[in-house]
Amino acid sequence: MNTQNVLHLNIIGPIRAQNAGLFVSRGGVMHPTRVIDSHELILVKEGCLDMWEANQTFHVEAGQSLHLWPGRRHGSTIPMPPDLRFYWIHFDLDENALFEDAAGAFIPFMRVPQHKTITEPERIERLFRIFLDDQETGALHPYAANLLTTLMLVEVARSREATSVDSRDLKTIAMWANTFIRLNYDRPITAGKIAYELGYNADYLGRVYRQIYHCTLTEAIQKRRIHVACHYLLDSEMTVEQIAEKCGFSEPDYFRRIFRRHMQMSPVTYRKQYAHVKINTH
Repeated sequence: MNTQNVLHLNIIGPIRAQNAGLFVSRGGVMHPTRVIDSHELILVKEGCLDMWEANQTFHVEAGQSLHLWPGRRHGSTIPMPPDLRFYWIHFDLDENALFEDAAGAFIPFMRVPQHKTITEPERIERLFRIFLDDQETGALHPYAANLLTTLMLVEVARSREATSVDSRDLKTIAMWANTFIRLNYDRPITAGKIAYELGYNADYLGRVYRQIYHCTLTEAIQKRRIHVACHYLLDSEMTVEQIAEKCGFSEPDYFRRIFRRHMQMSPVTYRKQYAHVKINTH
């Protein structure tokens, strides 16, 4: 090999990765109270994580990150719920990762907030999956581990603050989702499908919609379908099975269950009880 054609790079960075994992909660367990000697970055994938560190508490939702500092005691504030899943990674920082500002205070090269809503959490999740896959197979090179960890922190640093979004913009986003439901309720749509079609992260769109309309996207889909089904029950002679299909339900039994949940009665009972009222109003 001609060494003159070999590119020599010094890629020893300030961040030294240790190990990572995906935590899957079985419910009812507290995160251990402890002090560790490394940094830890957490990305919540599903559910909510309630933690404390020193004298601060954090409620970390899906699509949010939490950075825990070395030398600070931390633990759970409440038992972890059964639907909780989060990625975690431990890493160290070289002293060169910090530098002094004009006042002589040490400040980080990248501004990584301790608790942050991630603009595109799927980007960090991809980095975690690469890290974990290579860690599992033994193919994770230390340089690659350090660079992957650095990229995770870059994603946290580059994420826009959710609080910077104007409330009018949030209402507009929620209205787009609501309009999409009204136009497509009879199709096989899901919360994830709506987010994809509108170009938003599913967790972010779900939080915005719940903030404006006080229900989840899934609940909104069901409410719209049941609302239309009520009209069909009173204004048509279609069977319950036909109405279920017309309103986007793949299974009649599932339609009956959701209808009863929202209306506190079966579709047949609703038709019998209110059909004559509908007739008398014309």
